[in-house]
Amino acid sequence: MLFLGAFFVLQFVNLGMSKPLTAEDRAPFRILHVMSYHTPWKWTEDQLQGFKDALSGHRVEYRVFEMDTKRHRTIAWKERTGAEARTIIGEWHPDLVYVSDDNAQQYVTRRYLNDDIPYVFSGVNEAPSTYGFDRADNVIGVLEHEHAIQTLRLLKSLVPAVEKIAVIVDEGPTWPKVIDRMRARVAEIEGLVVVSWDVIHSFEDYKTMVIDLQDKVDAIGILGIFTYADQHGDNVPYEVVLRWTADNSRLPDFSFWLDRVDHGTLCVVGVSGYQQGYVAGGLARRILVDGEKPSAIPMRPTMKGGPSVNLARMRRLDLTYRSTPLLSSRVVTNFRWDR
Repeated sequence: MLFLGAFFVLQFVNLGMSKPLTAEDRAPFRILHVMSYHTPWKWTEDQLQGFKDALSGHRVEYRVFEMDTKRHRTIAWKERTGAEARTIIGEWHPDLVYVSDDNAQQYVTRRYLNDDIPYVFSGVNEAPSTYGFDRADNVIGVLEHEHAIQTLRLLKSLVPAVEKIAVIVDEGPTWPKVIDRMRARVAEIEGLVVVSWDVIHSFEDYKTMVIDLQDKVDAIGILGIFTYADQHGDNVPYEVVLRWTADNSRLPDFSFWLDRVDHGTLCVVGVSGYQQGYVAGGLARRILVDGEKPSAIPMRPTMKGGPSVNLARMRRLDLTYRSTPLLSSRVVTNFRWDR
């Protein structure tokens, strides 16, 4: 009897001493980040930093794979880099895969619908159903819906005379949905009309189009400028496209991503890459730490963004400074190439 009593006391003590594992007790979470694009680039870097910050306080081992599909636009390249990412998944066995922007969804995530590994995305412009995410139990993420109406209102506050605008995109998969959303709402801006939606295939075609538009519209929306090739077939960096535009166009211009303003675009109300990544990191924490199922979490876009204006571009366009939009905006005083 004394032996049994001692046994039960010991068991009681052991149970009383047991406690949940802390973050320090657990092995590090293994997270693979597959980005559609490349570094250095503020958009991709901000997403990853936001993701990491949302998981601060937890031990995480990160591995990053860059598909680099802005500078390499062929299907063969995307297929090859997608296959390389899938090889890493098979060999490294991550606890979670963080996939940013649309090409990574097309060539990686959609191959793992209802897999054991959870996938968290950010920067996705397409509808989730395009990739089958509406049928997947293991995929959740953050949609990227641009602040089109807010940007157009900022443009009008800077240049009230703007009435006719043209929108320019490249051949990338991001733009059809962006255009659809913009078409659906542009009528909300009284006195503003989009007279053309132009898909451009090369840098020479882009330059010809911009020059041709000078006397036809009051402003241009420079959205997709990543897949243009030069006369040798080499990709032209988007920074080069924007600098040429600032040097050769008399038209006010706008876009939806904050880094464009630093490279010469007049104005933007930009989607925050950091916020996209931070919310995605919060979703990863809910899955890995709190044990929630991806299928139980709703997919939503982030709402946080910010206005930004290029004062050097205003000076070059000889625009009148209006205090109200400038006081509420991030103001860039110089072009990036002059710093």
